[in-house]
Amino acid sequence: MLFQSAARGSAHVVVLGNEKGGTGKSTTAMHLIVALLKAGFRVASVDTDSRQRSLTRYIENRARWSRQRNLGLDMPVHFVARLAAGETVKEIEAQEFATYADIVDRVQDDFDYVVVDTPANDSYLMRLSHAMADTLITPVNDSFIDLDILGQVNPDDFSISRRSHYAELVDTARAQRRGIDGVEMDWIVIRNRIATLPSRNQRNLLAALRKISPTLGFRLGDGISERVVFREYFPLGLTALDTLDQRTHGATPTMSHMAARNEIRELAAFVNLPRTDSPIAPERLAAQTADGIGRLELVLE
Repeated sequence: MLFQSAARGSAHVVVLGNEKGGTGKSTTAMHLIVALLKAGFRVASVDTDSRQRSLTRYIENRARWSRQRNLGLDMPVHFVARLAAGETVKEIEAQEFATYADIVDRVQDDFDYVVVDTPANDSYLMRLSHAMADTLITPVNDSFIDLDILGQVNPDDFSISRRSHYAELVDTARAQRRGIDGVEMDWIVIRNRIATLPSRNQRNLLAALRKISPTLGFRLGDGISERVVFREYFPLGLTALDTLDQRTHGATPTMSHMAARNEIRELAAFVNLPRTDSPIAPERLAAQTADGIGRLELVLE
C-alpha cells in the first residue's frame, strides 16, 4: 500500500497545504517553526515547492541576517525536496517517494516536529506530503474567491453544494493515513489576510466557513491579519516572535508589531500541537542551530 514503507516515529508532521498561491503558507510555516524552536523543541523543515522555494528563501534570509548581525537566531534544520527526473511518471514518482521516505527516516528520531511547506498545485510531492501529515494547516485568504478552494458554496444559506478537488485530495490523504497506522489527521483551516475593519463580506465569509466546517471536517481558526509588518520580516528572515529592536530589526517595534506577535501566539495555541517528552540535550540544540541552513539539505534527483 502507498506510503507503507515510510516508517513513522515520534516526530509530529505539520503540513501547510493549499492549491491556491498567495495565501501565506510559507509565512505561517516560518512563524510556527520559530514558535516551536523557541518552545525548546527540535524542528526540521522541508520545502517541497521546488519552483518557488519561498520557505527556503525565508530561512536563507534568516541565516544570512543572523550571521551579519551576530544574532544567534533560532534555526531549523532544513531540507529541500527537488523534483526527480525520469522517462516515465511511474519512475519519477518512485524516486520521489523513496527519497521522501528517506527524509522521514532521517528526522523521525532526531526531531520533535517536522514542518512541511507545499506548492500551490497538485503534484506527487504535494499529495505525498498531505498523506504524511499529522496536522494539516490550510490558510485561505479572507475572501469568497479563496473559499472556492474548499468547495462550491450556496450564497443563500452557505451550505456546500460540491466539494472542491482539494477537499477531495485531503479526504484521500486522510483515508490513506487512517488505513496505514490508524492516525486521524487534524485538518485546520485558518483565515489569513484578515481586514482590521469588520465588514458584511467578512461576516458572511466567517458564517460560510463555520457552516461547511463540520461537512468537510476541519477546525476553523484565525491566522495572520493584513499587516505590512509581515512583509517586512521576509527579507530579514525575521518573525513576529523574534526580539525586534534596533539591532535585530533596524527600528523600534510599533503597536502593529506587538499585535502581530499576539496573533501568532494565538494561532500557535489554537493549532495545539502535541508536546513530546523527549529530552533535549543542550549540545544537540546548539549543533542544530549553529550552522543553520545547509548543514542538512536533501536533494531529490
